[in-house]
Amino acid sequence: MSHYRAGRHFLQIPGPTPVPDRILRAMDMPVLDHRGPDFQELGRSVLAGIKTIFKTKQPVIIYPASGTGAWEASLVNTLSPGDTVLMYETGHFAALWKNLALKLGLKPEFISSDWRSGADANAIESRLRADSGHAIKAVCVVHNETSTGATSRIDEVRAAIDAAKHPALLMVDTISSLGSVDYRHDEWGVDVTIAGSQKGLMLPPGLSFNAISEKALAASKTAKLPKAFWSWEDMLPHNANGFFPYTPATTLLYGLDEAIKMLHEEGLPQVFARHERLAEATRRAVQGWGLEILCRDPKYYSPVLTTVMTPEGHNADTLRKVALEHFDISLGTGLSKLAGKAFRIGHLGSTNELTVIGALAGVEMALQLADIPHQTGGVHSAMRHLTEAARAPAARAAE
Repeated sequence: MSHYRAGRHFLQIPGPTPVPDRILRAMDMPVLDHRGPDFQELGRSVLAGIKTIFKTKQPVIIYPASGTGAWEASLVNTLSPGDTVLMYETGHFAALWKNLALKLGLKPEFISSDWRSGADANAIESRLRADSGHAIKAVCVVHNETSTGATSRIDEVRAAIDAAKHPALLMVDTISSLGSVDYRHDEWGVDVTIAGSQKGLMLPPGLSFNAISEKALAASKTAKLPKAFWSWEDMLPHNANGFFPYTPATTLLYGLDEAIKMLHEEGLPQVFARHERLAEATRRAVQGWGLEILCRDPKYYSPVLTTVMTPEGHNADTLRKVALEHFDISLGTGLSKLAGKAFRIGHLGSTNELTVIGALAGVEMALQLADIPHQTGGVHSAMRHLTEAARAPAARAAE
């Protein structure tokens, strides 16, 4: 039998993220005729609005699917059986994308790493320079690796491809970064950007996206991998009129329309600055506890989540269990080779200073209850950072 717990649950995993009341209310609508004029108005609004979040003038396709579906769509629409794709092992999700490529009959070439940084643009450039026959047809990079808390520099990856004078398509997974981290599909020359609804877009799971360049569209004309549900060719003519070739997730699209409005009301630069501010506060707490942040290089620190290593001999899942049972807070588990060795603190989506401080207080108390060696005062370090950040705009205004 479940028991009532007073207050709200702290969902501090790096997605799905809590859905704001405003989006829940926007989704509380009767199902409408997805072939009728009212839906057409909604369809046109979200298909145009979502472009502004990807920062593109090119088409963005919306699927009723998880991010995994958008991974598959990116590959099957642009590639042919046996094509080589260069992928960078940023962590668990990069490995899953590689395995998906294998199942589709592609030949993924994995640049391995220790999971403790973002993608190395120099390593990508070196491999592409060696590919004089241009066997590599696509470069696939996870922008924000949700398992490790490392954010890759996509502008540097684009520059590496250009420096190697290589014609490979650039595909980027922004499932956990879109709407939380600055991202520029057009400016950075990305050919396919993959995203999902349940992270920075603040929606429930169920929508995924492909933003596609002219080069990717051209590649789709000759791609030979089988596709039906994922076909861009079937989607685009319907999207041009605000419709979809099959039944869309109408209720989620109401929520998406509201989410786009909310992101622009706050202002994308302010959204990104808020995520950076909360992330830095979290890292200062971890450092104050004397624990180790998995991401080794500050250049790649994620604004979305922080992955924390537990000391040798202490199980991170025990900490997570204690935190949930005593303080009603969900922390992210360590994935694959990080299982039991790390936990993840999400600080993305509809969250603010007090939410993060409450979450960090829950972690600090759970560390004590779980008898995990640490120093006290991590929460105080986070508070001090956020207080200084709040004071800074007032000080600048007074100058």
